Amino acid sequence: MSDLVARTGRHQQRYEAGHRLVAGCIPFKYRNTGENSDGAYEKVVEVLMISTTSGPGLVFPKGGWENDETVQEAAIREAVEEAGVQGDIMDCLGHYFFKSKTLQDELSPEGLSKAAMFPLLVKEELEFWPEQNNRRRSWHSIPEATELCRHQWMKAALEEGFSRWFAEQMISNQKKENHLISPDSSADQE
Repeated sequence: MSDLVARTGRHQQRYEAGHRLVAGCIPFKYRNTGENSDGAYEKVVEVLMISTTSGPGLVFPKGGWENDETVQEAAIREAVEEAGVQGDIMDCLGHYFFKSKTLQDELSPEGLSKAAMFPLLVKEELEFWPEQNNRRRSWHSIPEATELCRHQWMKAALEEGFSRWFAEQMISNQKKENHLISPDSSADQE
């Protein structure tokens, strides 16, 4: 049984300009697919999705950003509470606006929300977590996740935010590797 307890209620919820502020993440990991023709292992990225408590389809962990935490802390907390994963949070992918059909209150009567989404490199999958009785988690390729994703704004976070961020990371890593492999030729001549 999990010693962790999910937060509930709205008494510490943050709001801005009639929008409930939300923090979420796209948990990801690398999976080796086997050796390629060069004998090197190829890696693919997979993202973790969770079932919803209110209907069909899969989503990414997200929830209210509260007054006693940073937006990054809120995203990490939601990953633990809803998906049972811990890891390293990365740079913000962007802010995504959506309208909640079920979460309307006096500070956001129309149910408007603004979500900050982050990539989260998963380091540990917990055996027990607060919402494990209400949610199932599963790993998917990005194309699979796009098809399975319940909300359009989350698809945008995956396709536009995460995919762009991931491509930039791969280019940056490749440049670093090339720099280490190809030292300045003038230094070799001395």
